[in-house]
Amino acid sequence: MKKIVLIGGSISDIARADNDQATGADTVRLLASLFVLPVVEEPLQDRFDLLTAYTAAAEPESTLGTVADVSTWLDGIIADPDVRGLVFDVTTTAGEHLRTDNGTLLLARIRRERKDIFAVAISRTAGVTPDEQYAQALALLKTNSLNLVLARDLQTRHHLIAAPEETQYCATDMAKHALSFLARMTVSRMKNRFTRSTVVPGDAVAWQSDAVPANLREVVDHCIREGAYKPVLGKTAGHFAVKAGEGVLLTSIRKSNFNQLEQVGLVRIESRGEDEVIAQGFRPSVGGQSQRIIFNVHPDLDCIVHFHCPVKADAPMRADIPVKPQWPNECGSHECGRNTSRGLQPVDLGDGDTLSVVYLDDHGPNIVFARTTPATKVQAFIDANFDLRAKTGGLAATMAQ
Repeated sequence: MKKIVLIGGSISDIARADNDQATGADTVRLLASLFVLPVVEEPLQDRFDLLTAYTAAAEPESTLGTVADVSTWLDGIIADPDVRGLVFDVTTTAGEHLRTDNGTLLLARIRRERKDIFAVAISRTAGVTPDEQYAQALALLKTNSLNLVLARDLQTRHHLIAAPEETQYCATDMAKHALSFLARMTVSRMKNRFTRSTVVPGDAVAWQSDAVPANLREVVDHCIREGAYKPVLGKTAGHFAVKAGEGVLLTSIRKSNFNQLEQVGLVRIESRGEDEVIAQGFRPSVGGQSQRIIFNVHPDLDCIVHFHCPVKADAPMRADIPVKPQWPNECGSHECGRNTSRGLQPVDLGDGDTLSVVYLDDHGPNIVFARTTPATKVQAFIDANFDLRAKTGGLAATMAQ
């Protein structure tokens, strides 16, 4: 049977089980109990074995007393093909994340060596603002390719969950509520299925290429000028693409800065069935799976634009823009793509022109249209309904570079 493993506690020269030492262990004990409750919507034990481990500072009989011990333990977890989920909450007595002798976080190894492990970590602060708390959690997530990070402030008791889509869920002062939602998100997103791209040699497609429809270029350029793509750690989230043939897309490049699109360009990808994607020279944006599903299900639409901005409070179509939940699905999964595609609703732009739109809650809109739809009408719809100067989830200025 597949496994979800949770490890908690702290590492010190002297193993003690006082309250400071047991912080991570307390979190893991409570979270482990929540994983088996109905909050996760199905009996977890029917699909996974739930295993827990603790450091010697939290459980005297444990053999995990040093960073080296935890590193060796992690070797075994990474080598176990049945492990599908890992919650890692082991720190030093000062609350810092464990590092190897060369200064690398142990956390970084998990997803670097096993992309199929759903990895969750805990970020701790003491007396900072919610924005600072979110920025630290998001930086920890992004720099270590984690799937979720629970942020806890030990003084304010404020909690939030940072996600790869650069937003935050379940901002609350109630620890049990935050941990319950974390368990729910983890189990839901662990069920997601991904098709990973195979990158072969190739060049980027120039943004000014004739292969890029003029209306898509004009709409994206407009969104860039209005600030829709805000860098976090030097990279921008969101995506855009055009259908360029049967199973062929030109799409945005992962981990790039769309504000430098003239220099970056697009990547050409080719789908060979549901489970094989060939990318020319670069990895495509994680939204590529949603793009493929949308274009397959809606053959009359061949351009898509997605950014992480909220609906305006006074948007004229606020009541008409469909909203679908994002929290159950990680971006890039088949489930996220189907959820997005099913939510699309057409909008009449007048004179026979239309587009389709869906808003992913706590995330952003997907706006899909034909290459014949006038760019000015798409831009007007975006400007009227979405606040391109704001960012879903908020943005810390210190993370812009």
